[in-house]
Amino acid sequence: MWKQAIEDAVLKTRRNIEKHGLRFPHIIDKQPDRKLSARGESRYQWEENNDWIDGFYTGMIWLCYQYTGDEFFREAARAQVRSFSERLDKDLFLDHHDIGFLYSLSAKAGWIVEKDVEARQLALRAADKLMKRWRPRGQYIQAWGPEGDPRNGGRIIIDCLLNLPLLYWAYEQTGDAGYRDAAIIQADKSRRYLVRGDDSSYHTFYFNSEDGTPIGGGTHQGYHDGSTWTRGQAWGIYGFALSYRYTKNPLYLETSRRMADYFIERLPEDQVVYWDFDVPVNEDTSRDSSASAIAAAGLLELISHLDEKDPERAKFGEAVRRTMESLVENYSTMAMPEAEGLIKHGSYHVRGGRGPDDFMIWGDYYYLEALLRLEQGLTGYWYESRINGYRRS
Repeated sequence: MWKQAIEDAVLKTRRNIEKHGLRFPHIIDKQPDRKLSARGESRYQWEENNDWIDGFYTGMIWLCYQYTGDEFFREAARAQVRSFSERLDKDLFLDHHDIGFLYSLSAKAGWIVEKDVEARQLALRAADKLMKRWRPRGQYIQAWGPEGDPRNGGRIIIDCLLNLPLLYWAYEQTGDAGYRDAAIIQADKSRRYLVRGDDSSYHTFYFNSEDGTPIGGGTHQGYHDGSTWTRGQAWGIYGFALSYRYTKNPLYLETSRRMADYFIERLPEDQVVYWDFDVPVNEDTSRDSSASAIAAAGLLELISHLDEKDPERAKFGEAVRRTMESLVENYSTMAMPEAEGLIKHGSYHVRGGRGPDDFMIWGDYYYLEALLRLEQGLTGYWYESRINGYRRS
């Protein structure tokens, strides 16, 4: 099953490159009540490299190259890395913390796969750009907006846990402890303030930007401030497991476990989550297949750190199997050869009316990453490992 799904993903990625060149897949602009399932939409909206999501597409192309060894994918990935270099040179649409999403899966991936020195240098420059989000007075990485912004000046969000690997890696490459220290402080703050006592999570938390005094938690894309946005919970599972990989702090591994238990215990019958764990469910409630894909990849990372005799290892592995089988059988576009996306029924910002039921490129990326972890042990580009250099002959 995994191999067939991977081959379908590779074919669709090739077709997208051939059709759209250096453009990137974005969420289709539409009215919030127009559902993908109702209108039979099978495409992305293709734009320039100007959104926080664009690295996921490049990451997919690198994964396709490692799986196939096909020079077509290598050249496409390298061309996109050059696009990311131009974007950083011109400082285009980078006033946010998602530098890690953008450059871990493009430039850092180019270094991991090919030991491309220019790609390594670009990734280090990107890490420096991310460090400009560090606020010394408050001791956190500000998610959005300029320093001192009245609305976002004291905001952190749980997504940032997946941006931190760029900083951990930069420390390993340079020995500059500033990268690592900032990442650890951010991870610690996320663990303390974004994860609730019952192992659920806030999407966002606010601090006084002058002195770092905690103010309170809330949401931007969840159902309400006290609810648990499923994609945020998935970011926590994967993000804390990655912070454990880099630091070996057992508290991070414990937190990843606890968040995973919370996620698994609340899975619906078909094993793919709705967009928020607390939203009332009816026939019109949006799913978020992308959250389940992130969680599956994150669970595989978590499992890799557990002892063979750990009783939770089998439970987490079974949850991955059930989720991935459902994604392949019920959500994938394997029966839709014209589709540009890999999994249907992702959601972006349901309350805001943007992308309530559509393809999400990050969902496609994590779906493919999870498939390749299951099939070949290929781990993606959040860290360097022996298997990262593998390419099928």
